[in-house]
Amino acid sequence: MGRNTRKRRTPMATKAIAASAALALGGGGLIWANFYASAHEENSANQTKSAGAQIATIQCPDVGQQLTDVPDGARQGVDKELANLDKQISEAYSRLASTRQAQAGDSGFVDNAILGPLKSKRTAAIDRIGINIRRVGGQAPDNLAQMAECKGMAADANTNDGNAGDGQNNDGQNQDGQDQNQDGGQDQGGQDQGGQDQGGDNGQDQGQGGNGGQAGNGPVADDFINIEDVQPNSRNLPNGLAANGDGGSTGTFTTNCGTNENANRNSDNVIVAPGVSNGAQHQHDYVGNQNNNAFASDEDLAGGQTSCQNQGDKSTYFWPVIRIQDGTQEADQGQPGGGQDSNVGKIVRPAEAQLKFVGNRTSDVVAMPKALRIITGDAKSFTNGLNNANTSWSCTGFEDRQVTDKYPICPEGSSVVRTSNFQSCWDGQNIDSANHRTHVDFVEADGSCSNGFKAIPQLQVRLVYDVPAPQIQNGQVQNPFAVDSFPEQLHKPITDHNDFINFFDDNVMNEMVQCINSGEDCQ
Repeated sequence: MGRNTRKRRTPMATKAIAASAALALGGGGLIWANFYASAHEENSANQTKSAGAQIATIQCPDVGQQLTDVPDGARQGVDKELANLDKQISEAYSRLASTRQAQAGDSGFVDNAILGPLKSKRTAAIDRIGINIRRVGGQAPDNLAQMAECKGMAADANTNDGNAGDGQNNDGQNQDGQDQNQDGGQDQGGQDQGGQDQGGDNGQDQGQGGNGGQAGNGPVADDFINIEDVQPNSRNLPNGLAANGDGGSTGTFTTNCGTNENANRNSDNVIVAPGVSNGAQHQHDYVGNQNNNAFASDEDLAGGQTSCQNQGDKSTYFWPVIRIQDGTQEADQGQPGGGQDSNVGKIVRPAEAQLKFVGNRTSDVVAMPKALRIITGDAKSFTNGLNNANTSWSCTGFEDRQVTDKYPICPEGSSVVRTSNFQSCWDGQNIDSANHRTHVDFVEADGSCSNGFKAIPQLQVRLVYDVPAPQIQNGQVQNPFAVDSFPEQLHKPITDHNDFINFFDDNVMNEMVQCINSGEDCQ
């Protein structure tokens, strides 16, 4: 099939994120006010901090988001090289985190010992991507070679200065003010952060330049906000991520697939890194299809078992796990995707997992094609920027208050809520695209689909977690919860994401469409 190369529209959540977060009171309010003020300025002034500044992580251009037109015959080789690029970044970040003393004594250490070798490795991998594409008659983007160079990212750095990110139009958005003070002020004498500190201090020993958290890479106190300090209705969700409303197709279809009671987890990603073990470098919870791993073909998924009550739903639904960083050593403590990738602590499965499909505010919906893949959110939003970010954090009883770049601290009796509203416009042809983005889109402000795209049922995932509220004392967070992430993403809440592959039986899919278009509520 041909590939849609249309540049995806920036989600309304991205455009609203600064304004809504600026309305938050308490911790972070002034920070976000500064971000909002600069969100639409022409930005080219931000540069990497001086050698003496704290380099929190490594920021690299997202090569995968540039690849909007990869021939099918090159896809397998390209996907493997993209996963290799991710691994190279994580290895470089690990070296960054474990050499704080050397960095303090040598202003050129990061450039010479970490970023320089990383550029060489990335150059080779990017060259192989181009070879894979050209080998089957395709044409690689002209700017691929320019994406080999990475840079050190300071704790308060702007993430979109034109040199990194996904290369798409970000409307001048940046992340000034996001996630400030990542080292929490904890300069404790240059201790090595390469290992997994599981000591009795619940992992708060961060060492010189540490980024917080039990494994030395987050989260930190500034990643949390009391939900009662967030103003109600500060995010205009109906005009942004939610496709349904009072007009158009008003019905719903709910599928009950459990909460991953059988602990079906792995650190693969069959959408982004098929055929690559540990391609996600963080653990996912799976509900629905039970055959989901990096090596599952569409035939494997179609023939798989399902945890859904409706056995006609063999779709797969997966998201990063949440962990409480309380010193618990999970079974994956020394394994890829777990402790080896700085994901530590007690895994907590959702207390509730609500999977609901809704309609479109301006039109009927059409059936989703079998094996349609949709990713919402961006696992690399902390370094990529906000263009594909799609996060909604809240608490039960406070769900009119949504936060994006913060984890909520909920009052007693209230539980943490993660909400993901998926893209609901489809190009009418492709079940996937080379960058896993351009075949689907969000609705426009009026609820319609643009550029000839068709409205499909919108998946809305609501996950509820019973986790203890973290305690913040003297600027330090005790027993924080956080989503699993790529190591260099520092477990930031903005990196939350969710994945879906449609394997509804045709009859059940048609029932869903009929229910939604006729205004019924079905399950």
